[in-house]
Amino acid sequence: MDPILNIFRKNDLFWQFLLRNVKSRHRGSLLGAFWLFLNPLLMLSLYVFAFGVVFGGRFTDSPEESTIDYALGVFLGLSVMGLVSGIIGTSPGIIVGHPNFVKKVVFPLEILPAAMVGALAYDLIIGIGLCLVGILIVGSEISVSIIFLPLILAPVFLIAMGLSWFFSALGVFVRDVGQLGSFLGLALLYSSGVFYSAEKVQKTAPLIWNFLQWNPLLQIIDSLREVVLWQGNPNWGSIAYAWCIGILMLFLGSWFFNRLKPAFADIL
Repeated sequence: MDPILNIFRKNDLFWQFLLRNVKSRHRGSLLGAFWLFLNPLLMLSLYVFAFGVVFGGRFTDSPEESTIDYALGVFLGLSVMGLVSGIIGTSPGIIVGHPNFVKKVVFPLEILPAAMVGALAYDLIIGIGLCLVGILIVGSEISVSIIFLPLILAPVFLIAMGLSWFFSALGVFVRDVGQLGSFLGLALLYSSGVFYSAEKVQKTAPLIWNFLQWNPLLQIIDSLREVVLWQGNPNWGSIAYAWCIGILMLFLGSWFFNRLKPAFADIL
């Protein structure tokens, strides 16, 4: 519980490192913060061309679903996965990259992974905002069910925070974890329903669905598309499950980080 409580106790320090992470990511580049908008749009164009145009991917069997609808659905999934994949990729090197802070007994090290989650969450919020703008541009409607967005997205932040504490602590002792980051991120990308819907997997590959249905990110992304694109209501059973997994991962990550933290100084 200590890492979680320290975020609230040292909230000023948390915001200081969060802002530093956001600013440092594009410091010195010609376009600066504009890359926050350009990067997701470039990645979106690549994936939509490959899966939407070449392979003719669709989330539903409805003839009314266009390539633009599919593009917006992929964009929502990529925004969520950008947070989780980014955390998996960067967390193993966070504590290792700040040995001076480790030697300061009074410094709350759990702030470092938490600030990184906050910085990547900033990208997710921008991505959701861009998607909503895209919906308005193509002339679609945004229903009142959009008010459920915070309830759907909150478990993503809990999962990301738990993973950040877990991998940042593990990365101090097992440096090879950092090399697995790109593979784990790619594996999650293809198993979290970014390019397909849960309904399609259930129909076409029921055997695979027996495993994929336990992925909370798939449930979150599917509910996100249902609310934002199809003007429907989320599957509340799936969202409740995602909340349970998110809370569990948050506390497990907190416990794991707190358990290993006393040995950081000896390793570094």
